Amino acid sequence: MKKTKKLPIGIEFFRDFKRDHFYYVDKTGFIRNLIDTRGSVNLFTRPRRFGKSLNMDMLKTFFEIGTDPSLFDDLEIAHETAFCEQHMGKYPVISISLKDVEGKTFQTAYDMLGIEISREARRFKSLLESGRLMPFEKEQMIRLMKGKFEKEAYLHTSLRLLTELLFEHYGIPVIVLIDEYDVPLDKAYQNGYYPDMVSLIRSLFSQVLKTNSNLYFAVITGCLRIAKESIFTGLNNFKVRTISDIRFAEYFGFTEDEVKALLEYYNLEEKFDILKEWYDGYRFGQTDVYCPWDVINQCDKFLEAKDAPMEAHWENSSSNAIVQDILETATETTKSQIEALISGEAVEKILIPELTYTDLGSKNKSIRETYLWSVLFAAGYLTDAGKPENGIHRLVIPNREILGIYEKRILSCFQAEITSDTTRWEKFCEALKTGDSVELQNLFNEFMAVSISIRDTFTRKEMKENFYHGMILGLLQAEGSWSLKSNAESGVGYTDIRLEIPSAKIGCVIEVKYAEHGQYEQSCAKAMKQIEEDGYAEILRQDGMQTIHKYGIACYKKSCRIAYCREE
Repeated sequence: MKKTKKLPIGIEFFRDFKRDHFYYVDKTGFIRNLIDTRGSVNLFTRPRRFGKSLNMDMLKTFFEIGTDPSLFDDLEIAHETAFCEQHMGKYPVISISLKDVEGKTFQTAYDMLGIEISREARRFKSLLESGRLMPFEKEQMIRLMKGKFEKEAYLHTSLRLLTELLFEHYGIPVIVLIDEYDVPLDKAYQNGYYPDMVSLIRSLFSQVLKTNSNLYFAVITGCLRIAKESIFTGLNNFKVRTISDIRFAEYFGFTEDEVKALLEYYNLEEKFDILKEWYDGYRFGQTDVYCPWDVINQCDKFLEAKDAPMEAHWENSSSNAIVQDILETATETTKSQIEALISGEAVEKILIPELTYTDLGSKNKSIRETYLWSVLFAAGYLTDAGKPENGIHRLVIPNREILGIYEKRILSCFQAEITSDTTRWEKFCEALKTGDSVELQNLFNEFMAVSISIRDTFTRKEMKENFYHGMILGLLQAEGSWSLKSNAESGVGYTDIRLEIPSAKIGCVIEVKYAEHGQYEQSCAKAMKQIEEDGYAEILRQDGMQTIHKYGIACYKKSCRIAYCREE
């Protein structure tokens, strides 16, 4: 029996797919297309977890002298016989990742960069035995290998020097691969040493990439396109491939056909629709793309249990501080646009293809927000609804997972804002505790007036209800002495919120409904009927609650109505 391939969760080294029998989505066509259309320096920007690092290792594995050709057997590139004979295993390749170049101080980040470069230099220790290198060149090689960069100039010129030494030894121009180039800049911006890091990266790149006769070509990847004037000063034949470009769109992320093939291989075809809802929706160029990290991780969950719940894998793999940033500084206009996005609508924006992190910190709110929208797009939190026209992008939230990120951040901001209004929040809790539904309704309406609403659009009703459910939950969670359960099993179903105040023997059942088109009375009645017919209060009685408050809350945009019943 043929052994089933393992799912490649977190696999970043190309060689591991064949060696350890992992499932591989063939992206080797990228190699030929790169060679046919390359500039001397090629920048690819894509959101995180879309296969940038794996593609970079694939390039390294293909081009590097001494590669194992069998690693590419049965893959698309292997059919390009003449091309493989000309290019496979023919070049010295420098490959570094800057994903770990960070620190609370510039010195720490400086040292981390030095460690990364010295680690790469040690891969070429055989140059110390080269008959083509002069003694002083071998001394330079030893310094690189040891990471001796006491002088700034040594680090700034380190990659340039390594290309010179490799060319001297092999007589062949060098390919340079730099992955996650913008991570040190992001970390520097967060920790207050951005100008120093810009200066370092600019000098490092200028030395190795500009007028370097030892260079065949370079490939650089990152999430954002940092302004040429900031980092890539003076580079000629510099090609940038962003998520808006048609060429190379299919090589980062999974296409729909690739997802279907993967699901068929693992007998998970019935999961296609739910995977599409949660992880599809990205548009690179004119290609619809799924997030591969999500697809692979969720398929792994399905292989454990076919009824496994959907999870936000991409969300949990890194910080989503940029969303929090735009929400915390949002103007009323921006809030309205975010409301539209959450409701499933599109917002029209002119995006700025290049930026510097200082633009994001501009004291001018309009400038700052313009750049933030551009970052949200580049980082994968928004995508094109179609082909941009006249430079105007129709932006939408790509899928269910990303929608959840916005909702969580909005609710977090909402909770922080309303719980800081101590007097009003205490009145809200007291009204809930005593069954004062009129006061409760008035207070919740006041809270919602300063928040973001869900519009009455094509977004699924249950999603809207979940949003308002989260608002109420955020108000109640700050009361630490109450026992609070969300979506708890009760009677024959699951009540939205069940609350117990043991000291007072008081219990509450809250059912939230979205009042479509402002139909408050009908929605309240439906909520109260569900509480009674499904026996949501029964557990409260079993737990010894002597007073039980039943609330049916109907929400629409930024207002609500509350139906109430008391049971002694």
